[in-house]
Amino acid sequence: MKKVLFITLIMMSLNAIGQNVMSQELLWKLGRVTPLGLSKDGKNVVYKVSTPSVEENKSISKFYILPVNGGNATEIKDTKEVLTDKNISPDGKYLVYNEEVKLEKVLGKDFYPNLDKSDAQIYNGLDYRHWDTWNEGKFNHVFYKENKDGAKGIDILKDENFDSPQKPFGGDEDYIWSPDSKSILYVCKKKAGTDYAVSTNTNIYEYNLETQKTINRTEDNLGYDTAPQFSPTGNLSWLQMKRDGYESDKNDIIVEFKGIKQNLTANWDGTVDNFIWNKDGKNVFFVAPVDGTKQLFTVNFPGLTRIAITVRQLTNGDFDVNDLIGFSGDDIIVTRSDMNHASEIFSFNLKKNTWKQLSNINTETYKKLTLSKTEKRYVTTTDGKKMLVWVILPPNFDASKKYPTLLFCQGGPQSPLTQSYSFRWNFSLMAAKGYVVVAPNRRGMPGHGVEWNEQISKDWGGQVMDDYLSAIDDVAKENYVDKSRLGCVGASYGGYSVFYLAGIHKNRFKTFIAHDGVFNTQSMFGTTEEVFFNNWDFGGAYWEKDNAVAQKAYTTFNPATLVGNWNRPILIIQGGKDFRVPIGQSQEAFQAAQLRGIKSRFLYFPDENHWVLKPQNAQVWQNEFFKWLNETL
Repeated sequence: MKKVLFITLIMMSLNAIGQNVMSQELLWKLGRVTPLGLSKDGKNVVYKVSTPSVEENKSISKFYILPVNGGNATEIKDTKEVLTDKNISPDGKYLVYNEEVKLEKVLGKDFYPNLDKSDAQIYNGLDYRHWDTWNEGKFNHVFYKENKDGAKGIDILKDENFDSPQKPFGGDEDYIWSPDSKSILYVCKKKAGTDYAVSTNTNIYEYNLETQKTINRTEDNLGYDTAPQFSPTGNLSWLQMKRDGYESDKNDIIVEFKGIKQNLTANWDGTVDNFIWNKDGKNVFFVAPVDGTKQLFTVNFPGLTRIAITVRQLTNGDFDVNDLIGFSGDDIIVTRSDMNHASEIFSFNLKKNTWKQLSNINTETYKKLTLSKTEKRYVTTTDGKKMLVWVILPPNFDASKKYPTLLFCQGGPQSPLTQSYSFRWNFSLMAAKGYVVVAPNRRGMPGHGVEWNEQISKDWGGQVMDDYLSAIDDVAKENYVDKSRLGCVGASYGGYSVFYLAGIHKNRFKTFIAHDGVFNTQSMFGTTEEVFFNNWDFGGAYWEKDNAVAQKAYTTFNPATLVGNWNRPILIIQGGKDFRVPIGQSQEAFQAAQLRGIKSRFLYFPDENHWVLKPQNAQVWQNEFFKWLNETL
């Protein structure tokens, strides 16, 4: 009896020490929710859950309906039974949809039909490839047809070599019906070739079904115009950025009322992610980054009255509000996430300011885990500003111990570092492996005012690098940080940051990991597909010798010029179909490291783009990431 008790106590002790924590295998078994909307009666939310299958190397999707007042989810086979199809005109007569059409000769066999085995491609301008796809002369077009079987579609962009929905990520949110069913409004950048590659000037166009004429509703604005919606009272609204070529400009909510365009967020020091009208058309609810999170806001619509426009923040906490699904009574239905939890569906009561979790896709899994702890920290930068820094601590954290610590460098460069849940750069997983993670909201991140966000443009290697070092130096003062085991990791602009810091870190870091990072600003300008981005952020082209701002980007702020200072191991990761930061960037970096005799490794994914999307590739990514840290940190 004593022997059995002794063994039991040992097992209990071992279980306590080895509590379940997040693993890369478990991370890729979690369900991922995509909300589809509310049911026709507004009493249920309909959503899709995609669950990766590593064995089959794909995701498997199922659809569910869930009462907004609480209850169990029910699997459904056909969402059309419960959802209003937004693509059907309000009068029910027509259906709008999109198809790809071939308009231009590009392939060798287009020009020479008798040479049909040729795989040549011939281009006369830029935009010859975008994101992860080569241009084969095909364009997304919006069609409509009568809402009956056998009806023939009408192409409202007939013979126009432009895309709507926008490539690469646009969907049916890029076109809507007018309330009277007489018009279709759609988002399009009506530029082609090189003009397309250097501009962000999308507009909202209106096609009249009767006249078959198209007008530009946003011709006066030179930047992005996106996300068109009609208010319940029939007012067209959309999101607008002012400046052409600046993809991270302040995003404002515009409403057109009686021919007058009103900017509801012009005097608010922030930028809008997405928005939705309430049912009476008097208020707009929107999501925006703020102080290292994404929260729910509202702004009133005054029309032509003298009522002041007021923006109010409605939620607050260490979480992100993501999708706005709709309204049910006093509740707004949204998705919510944090660094320890993937998105779930929640309701927020607008009168009581209370939350209720509706879906529980991964709840039981998380209940079995010991999760990390996230802390907010404010660090003084070298120019005297206060910078938010997220510190993520391992499960069962013990402040008396020493932990290896990672500086995480966010990409973008102007994307928020908030309480989001990544299935690759997952802070909860990194912490579960025993690492402290330092994630600074450095210069160039929305959520801290427009000035803070804009300061990174044309200054990639400037103040932002001091911000990174201020963050890691401040946290490294803690007794629980092993100062001899600091690592630096990041992707995209974060990869650029890793390459740059490797040349200026003055022996702070023991190892580096860069994923799809910009290594050579000059060759990056010559090979990336969205030229407007580099034009804006680098200040111009590398051949503009009299342009001091641009020359600084291609010399002082070019990581390739700092390779002589590299002195630590570096893992370099690259997707073969990444045309945003093309493969040559990582090849140059790896070749430089190898020829300098620096321990280095090149992890290459031929069939992935700027991200790693296939389940088995993602598992390889995670395994190699942590293997490298085990070897070098």
